[in-house]
Amino acid sequence: MTTTTAAHAPRTRAAARAALAAAHRPADLFPADDTEAAGTFRRLARLLHPDTAPPAERPAAEGEFARLNALWQQRTAAASPTVTVATRNRTYTLGAPLATGDLTVLREAWYEQDGTRHRALLKIPRAVTDNDLLEREAAALDGLARYGEPRHRGYAPRLLESFRHRAPDTGAERRVNALVPLTGFHTLTAVRDAHPGGLDPRDAAWMWRRLLVALGWAHRAGRVHGAVLPEHVLIHPGLHGLVLVDWCYSTAPGDRVPALVERHRAHYPPEVTGRRPATEATDIHLASRTIEALMGERAPQPMRAFLRGCTLPSPQRRPHDAWRLLAELDDLLDRLYGPRTFRPFTMPEPEPEPESESEREPQPEPERV
Repeated sequence: MTTTTAAHAPRTRAAARAALAAAHRPADLFPADDTEAAGTFRRLARLLHPDTAPPAERPAAEGEFARLNALWQQRTAAASPTVTVATRNRTYTLGAPLATGDLTVLREAWYEQDGTRHRALLKIPRAVTDNDLLEREAAALDGLARYGEPRHRGYAPRLLESFRHRAPDTGAERRVNALVPLTGFHTLTAVRDAHPGGLDPRDAAWMWRRLLVALGWAHRAGRVHGAVLPEHVLIHPGLHGLVLVDWCYSTAPGDRVPALVERHRAHYPPEVTGRRPATEATDIHLASRTIEALMGERAPQPMRAFLRGCTLPSPQRRPHDAWRLLAELDDLLDRLYGPRTFRPFTMPEPEPEPESESEREPQPEPERV
């Protein structure tokens, strides 16, 4: 049988099902190159995930998804020696690196629980000097799970556990955050790249609304995200879902944001670049810049005026209450477009998107502020 290559990887659910049905061994489905193989797996996982299947097909989709994961585990195990990391709660079998972010490397992993094999995403700092930022993220995710309103829990990644791991070769000790992987999500960077002329404001509207819900939920739980940037906002096109990731930069209201992503310096409000206390208005500024860039010149004048009010230089003059701002946005959208209706949104099938952080070439480390 001919092995699937990255260039010929399935791009529809039907094609992915056919490729999986025809595969008898991992080599029938995944390319020999490790990077291409990981990309093919992530593409197939998005297409075959049970959440994307019609309700009548979900029982079969669950079986197909399990078989896909089994083939991938066989391929990963054969490609490299088994490496495990044991914690008090779990033993993880490490897979290939999936993405490199500003601070971290993301590696897939598996663990056994109650007789079932589960996937995990291990987030590992590239430098031991950033251990404190991983600890900050773990504390934020734990706090959101404990104190945030439960019905909005899906707006942040789910933390399985956070632990310290000492590398056997160098002895360097790193803080590792184990997360539940996300499937079928795209960063707003990818959305913007797919719409270089600007996203239709009616499509940006649901993303904007959900982003304000995520911020309102976090702020009421006592957390400022501190880095609401396009690569940290993930959306699920079919489900109109949104997850705000990378809480390494988060802080309590009134404290300073600990680091900034240098290439986005112009995106930040003055209190971050000036090393002054961050508030809820800091996140609202960052979110507004992100949505503004998403729409580009397609944003109507009333929306531009609304965004200007959210990005004023003085944090005292900006909105602080994301829930109240959401109500004001709804009034604006009603005046512009009438009653809300569901607008289907799709993304083209580019190279596979990351599962929890943006996938890109390694960037310079964020500047401490």
